[in-house]
Amino acid sequence: MAEGRIFKKKLKGKAGAKKKILRKKVCKFKPEEIQTIDYKDVNRLRHFLTERGKIIPSRISGTDAKSQRYIVRQIKRARHIALLPYVAE
Repeated sequence: MAEGRIFKKKLKGKAGAKKKILRKKVCKFKPEEIQTIDYKDVNRLRHFLTERGKIIPSRISGTDAKSQRYIVRQIKRARHIALLPYVAE
């Protein structure tokens, strides 16, 4: 629906300043693929963590709200059984 839209943001400053083009981020997962993400799949979950161990928000990662909630739940499960760290050293 909104996947093909391109948003233009006018920059403040000089009159002849270039416009910055912002694209709507699309979720990386299909609805069927979300269920395949498991707390035991640590390599895939590390893509959603910073090097300090913080969870990357959906506005940066590009996932939709449902996928983000599911990913966060799986990261917390993996942390609880010590597959992922809570914080980096």
